[in-house]
Amino acid sequence: MDVILVPLFTVILIALKIYWYVVLATVIFSWLLAFGVVNTYNHVVRTIGDVLSRLTEPALRPLRRILPDFGPVDLSPIALWLIILFVQMVVENLLLAIHGL
Repeated sequence: MDVILVPLFTVILIALKIYWYVVLATVIFSWLLAFGVVNTYNHVVRTIGDVLSRLTEPALRPLRRILPDFGPVDLSPIALWLIILFVQMVVENLLLAIHGL
């Protein structure tokens, strides 16, 4: 059983860490867009924004419906980071329990 679970949980942890950075990139991209540092007339910028949006919107959209509206401030990435952190901690504890520590 350990032969399957340890690599599986390790892959889940790596995927969660990568997704955390994707959410961070989305936040930074939205700030750069809001402050006019980048514009979507550039094809590369538009493509990067589209990819980031497609990766994060399925997770952020339900959180935006649940969280109260604070006007221009979007707290859904922070809530998603907390959820990712919680799942990471659960998976790490499961790995420790498998190893018997």
